[in-house]
Amino acid sequence: MPLHLIKLCVGAESIRDLEEWIAEKLAEKRARGEPVEQFHTTRMVPTRTDELLDGGSLYWVIKGEIACRQNLVAIRPFVDGDGIRRCRLVMEPVVHRVEPRPRGPFQGWRYLAAKEAPPDLGAGTDAAALPDELRRELRTLGLL
Repeated sequence: MPLHLIKLCVGAESIRDLEEWIAEKLAEKRARGEPVEQFHTTRMVPTRTDELLDGGSLYWVIKGEIACRQNLVAIRPFVDGDGIRRCRLVMEPVVHRVEPRPRGPFQGWRYLAAKEAPPDLGAGTDAAALPDELRRELRTLGLL
């Protein structure tokens, strides 16, 4: 059973913001002739790498809700120019919406067991087609 990570998506107001940011960064890398891959750099290096890379994802918390996920592809520890150990969490650039679930703030990343991870939001459902804000408001009103 895969293990996942969960992290706050700082600076993003919506899933669309995250998707646009990913597209922008990948285009910049392509223009500079760099490898076109998406990663997030973090200070702490996960120790349960084998479990994470066995089908694990990085779940993003946006505006107080677990909102989406990206499949993990690789975990690359490195030492930066200041001699500090860091890690690149390499992900597929495809963002999968999940059934939103409230999540309070926390620092860094946390492990997320597969049984605790929200399921993907079905692509064929009406709710998947709604804008994030509208979906959030309808849920608050108990209509979704």
